[in-house]
Amino acid sequence: MSCREILGRALAILALSAASHLSLAQVPPDIAERLKTLGRVVDPSGTAALYVPLLKTQSFSGVRVSRDLNYGPTDDQRLDLFVPETALQSPKAVLVFVHGGGFVRGDKHASDSPFYDNVMLWAAGRGLIGVNLNHRMAPQNSWPAGTEDLGLAVRWVQENIAALGGDPKRVFLVGHSSGAVLAASYVAHPEFYGPAGVGLAGAAFLSATIFDPATAEISPALKAYFGDDASRYAERSSVPGLQQTPLPLMVATAELDPVSVERQALQLQEALCKTDRCPTFVRFPGQNHFSEVFSINSPDNTVGMGILAFIRGVR
Repeated sequence: MSCREILGRALAILALSAASHLSLAQVPPDIAERLKTLGRVVDPSGTAALYVPLLKTQSFSGVRVSRDLNYGPTDDQRLDLFVPETALQSPKAVLVFVHGGGFVRGDKHASDSPFYDNVMLWAAGRGLIGVNLNHRMAPQNSWPAGTEDLGLAVRWVQENIAALGGDPKRVFLVGHSSGAVLAASYVAHPEFYGPAGVGLAGAAFLSATIFDPATAEISPALKAYFGDDASRYAERSSVPGLQQTPLPLMVATAELDPVSVERQALQLQEALCKTDRCPTFVRFPGQNHFSEVFSINSPDNTVGMGILAFIRGVR
């Protein structure tokens, strides 16, 4: 049996396991049908329209929110902090979230949108401290600016989170789409670590668009961050560094992700398993590229359960 066939069987088993584990938290049938109709495309506005009504009633009660704290010297290097006020386990684990947007757009919070406060409120509701990042944008700030920013943000968390009731030894980095690319890039490149090393207990990559720019589909987003010079792509790849890190990793895709996104995830999974560093791998049934994060804190908590299971499984 070939390595690819073995991998295929392994992924099938993992998919069945994930489906079984998440069987109590499926995409609502009406939304599932509409997501299926949208197909395997990246459609943030069409997907958002399905989830905004479900998040209108999300509550900030019991959560202390601090906005636009600087973790670096520029206006782009800001974070929002969500600290649960309930007397749950202390010190608390920390979830650091990095939004997507093709490296060139996106925001941790907009006044007329429930995103990405939904991720933070979900985290706080499970007793986690939530940290929501903005970072410098491409093409004005290409490689390695976003990766450097994550290093600065993790350093900020390491230096400040204990005073806020957080546990600096239980910090989890979760990125989505291009944010997952930056998260993977940070973990893979120790030159961007601070004095505390990687500063993380684990990292989850949700529908990362690019792990290896040399094998990824050529796109404006790839060129905006990684540049036009393909001869530099190998040194900017996350794959070799992820093969070396002992950090627990979660690699996730959505059933309705574009094929190019799924291909990058499977290539990374295969590369890591070859070095006996198989990550937690999940393919979220019924979800598309953006519903993965837009659904968090809604009645459709398939993805939230998957992230929480990963965090709780890291010892």
